[in-house]
Formats: sequence, structure tokens, C-alpha cells
Amino acid sequence: MATTSHPPLTTNQASINPHAAQPTSLAALAKSLWRNRQLIVQMTKREVVGRYKGSAMGLAWSFFNPVFMLVVYTFVFSEVFKSLWGGVGGDDSKTQFAVILFAGMIVLSLFSEVLNRAPNLILSNVNYVKKVVFPIEILPVIAMGAALFHSLISLGVLLTAFTIFNGYLHPTVILMPLVLLPLVILALGLAWMLASLGVFLRDVGQTIGLITTVLMFLSPVFFPITAVPERFRPIMMANPLTFIIEQAREVLIWGHLPNWLGLGIYTLVATFIAWAGYAWFQKTRKGFADVL
Repeated sequence: MATTSHPPLTTNQASINPHAAQPTSLAALAKSLWRNRQLIVQMTKREVVGRYKGSAMGLAWSFFNPVFMLVVYTFVFSEVFKSLWGGVGGDDSKTQFAVILFAGMIVLSLFSEVLNRAPNLILSNVNYVKKVVFPIEILPVIAMGAALFHSLISLGVLLTAFTIFNGYLHPTVILMPLVLLPLVILALGLAWMLASLGVFLRDVGQTIGLITTVLMFLSPVFFPITAVPERFRPIMMANPLTFIIEQAREVLIWGHLPNWLGLGIYTLVATFIAWAGYAWFQKTRKGFADVL
């Protein structure tokens, strides 16, 4: 994220004491997000555009990257490893495998992008902490907004490919935002916690990269969960990505309704983690300026 300039601050934002105790309730979080909604949108747009600044193709890369990765993953896993999904057969098995795999990659990429960036959010925006009184609690939200933009582009690529391969779309695709919502809430909570820890423990950034890689191989991205031996499935199900990936495929690929009870429980747990992460961030933020 660029740090050379910043959007103008409101009177309320300019009056914040960075060393004062900050509110930690969910109501305070909701008020902060609503109060700073225009700033969040503005900085999310700048984050997305800034990522491709100076490149000849600009924002077009956000479209070509998922297309390229879809082609590469399809070739590697359907031609080299001869991977076929359970229940998928016939002449279109390779194209079906491509969209099944890509649905899992969308969920994985959204979660991984936010978590991998989180430990450096404060470190890469020191001026907001030290030089300008700024609502730094919105930085993880901005990172999430940028990740959601790229996920939306990837989802568009997936739906286009599915339509080309099959000639139709399932009406259940409209439920995809509800499937992703619990993961978004969970990732935000973890991002607030990691953003704080990254200030005090610089090794967090390296560690979280290893953890997200492990989560990738312990989630059903490249294989169905039914391919995992029974004794190892509890480990797979403990992965926060597994349930969301499975539900995403239900609504996108198979045309089934999601597990509403499971999504409800996941949302409650994710909301608690989000509150805990936000509270931790608010409790520790007064020490950021001293450390930085």
C-alpha cells in the first residue's frame, strides 16, 4: 500500500489521541466502519489501482491473472497428474475439473491474500501511525476490500468458463456472497490480530506464509474430501477453509443449496473471533507508535 499520501481526515478523525484507550465493542467497530465508509472505499480503490500502477496493461492484469492460473492448474492436474474429481467423467471431465478446482482456489486466494498481508499492514503504513492521526483499524478492511475485488474478478472468470463449458449457470450462484460472508468475517478478525502482532513480532509475516501454505494442502482444493482417509478427515474439517470451499462448490458447481445450519454456526464463531481480533488490535494499538 502506498504511504506517500493520504486522504483528508475528518474532524473526528483528527481529534483522536493515538495513546488513548480505544473502544473494543462490536458496536464501536460498526460505528467506525460506517463513519469511515467513504475513506474505506477511496483507499480500497487506490489499493487496487496502485497494485498495477506503471504496468502497460493496468487493471487488465486482474482479469488475465486468474485466466492464466485457471489454464495452468487445469493442465498440471488434469494432464500431468491425471487428477479427476470423483463423480466427474466423460469427455468434459477435464473442463469440469478446471472449474471445480478454480472454485476452491477463489476461496483459498481470498483468505490467503488477507492473512499474508496482515502482518505488514501497520509496518507499511507507519506515517498513518506516527505522523497522522488516522483510523488505523480500517487498514485490514481495506486489504479485505482489495482481496474481494480480485475474488470478484476470479468469480466472473469461473462463471464465464462454466457457462462456456456447460451452456448454463445454476441459479444458486446468487448465494455465493452468503457462503463467503463467514470467511470474510473470520479473515478480518485474524487480520486485526496479525496486524497488531506484526508490529511487535516481525517473524509473524514469515510464519503466516508457512501457515497459509499448510492450509492450502490441508484443504480440498486439488482433491475431494472423500479422497482423504477417514482417520485424517477430522484434521481436514478443522481447517477453516474446508467447509467454505465445499459450500462454494455446492452453490457454484453442483447447483445445491448450502448447509444453512453450518453457515450459521460458522458465522457465529467467526463473529466472536472477529470481535476478539478487533479488541486485541484496539488494546495494543497505543503501543504501535512507540515501537515503530
